[in-house]
Amino acid sequence: MNSHTTVIEQAANILLHAHESKEPCLPIRNLIGETDVVTAYAIQDYNVERELAKGRSISGLKIGLTSFAVQKQLGVDQPDYGVIWADTEVKNGGIVSWEDLLQPKAEAEIAFLLGQDIPRKLEDTQELLPYLEGMCAAIEIVGSRVENWNIRITDTVADNASASHYVLENEWHSLQDFDFEGCKMHLFKHSESVSTGQGSACMGNPLNAVLWLVNTMVGLNRPLKKGYVLLSGALGPMVPMLPNDVFRAEIEGLGNVEFTVK
Repeated sequence: MNSHTTVIEQAANILLHAHESKEPCLPIRNLIGETDVVTAYAIQDYNVERELAKGRSISGLKIGLTSFAVQKQLGVDQPDYGVIWADTEVKNGGIVSWEDLLQPKAEAEIAFLLGQDIPRKLEDTQELLPYLEGMCAAIEIVGSRVENWNIRITDTVADNASASHYVLENEWHSLQDFDFEGCKMHLFKHSESVSTGQGSACMGNPLNAVLWLVNTMVGLNRPLKKGYVLLSGALGPMVPMLPNDVFRAEIEGLGNVEFTVK
């Protein structure tokens, strides 16, 4: 085993321990530096393979760092991705246990359902549309295994793009005639508006984020599969969560989605 493999395994173990013990760890960049995104994804993959070996199933992917302001803050020029697990879906109107979370925050976004495999790179969002079967309002619960969210790009990539849980609306809507850039988003906590935004906050248009993901995964020889749920990225600032919080998101042209932390 070479030292590079050892570092990947070491970092993966640190993140897994933080996840299982619910005790945040020091930044992973202390081990791999701030810019080695390739090694950071290798760490993510290591833990994903470990979870698959336990029998967990992937329900789709999430796209992170879709805000140009946040990209600038972290010194990167593109988003990142992580997997979402079928057993981390919280039913709309349902409950998520505080014990299952670590430094959680909520953000509202649009989720897409893939209607067919995408085996090749696509030119533009127009070419993407026929592959998308539906869309819905979603709340992503992000969480960081890294203490105090003290993250740079390599920390969040290694940490599965800070994924935790997600909540989807009860039905999928048609993409036809939807205002992807102008749709307004409101996120409420106990009926108080705590985050607002619109479609253009997500890389100018959430479809741009999905197109980036499609082409990135084809380039990695891991094309996206029919039935995958794609969380396209936040439409406004994320909001810290506390026990007993009730969150509700409304996205113009779509329905509402909500959950309670117990």
